[in-house]
Amino acid sequence: MKKSLLVLFAFGVCTISTQSFAQCADWLNHNLKKVHSDERVDLCSLTEDQAVLIVNTASHCGFTPQFKGLEALYQAYQDKGLVVVGFPSNSFFQAAKSEAESAKVCYENYGVSFPVTQPVLVKGNQAHPIFKHLSAEAGAPRWNFNKYLVDKNGVVIKHFQSSDRPDSPDVRQAVEALL
Repeated sequence: MKKSLLVLFAFGVCTISTQSFAQCADWLNHNLKKVHSDERVDLCSLTEDQAVLIVNTASHCGFTPQFKGLEALYQAYQDKGLVVVGFPSNSFFQAAKSEAESAKVCYENYGVSFPVTQPVLVKGNQAHPIFKHLSAEAGAPRWNFNKYLVDKNGVVIKHFQSSDRPDSPDVRQAVEALL
């Protein structure tokens, strides 16, 4: 989207044409800590002009091996405009006891390189605002490893359940169609 920037000077008005101003969906305007780190994740910057796959994760769940498939999906499509973001949660009581343990599961056990945030709640009144929005738009997560595919404008395109593996044809086709 091309916009102009109006600049007022003491001696007159000057209009400067710009390529574009980054726009962020309000619901993605959050700055969260990475899991077991002091580093921050600015979701607006991270997702700018990118399709996003948002996943609520857990360290001790039957679906935890999906980290491997999520990483493969991220590696296959990150250069084409896909960002995967993991949100650890204990909303279903299967999270690691500490952020250190959660980070170990993600980074060491499964070799995850996509961003994983600090733990958040993903259901109910105490859910993080991101998951309140996702729930209102596409349905609340009923378990760990729900996947929400979001376009570069912040529109929720598809909600995949826990049983929808990241390497399934349905997930890959939806990602490819969006890119």
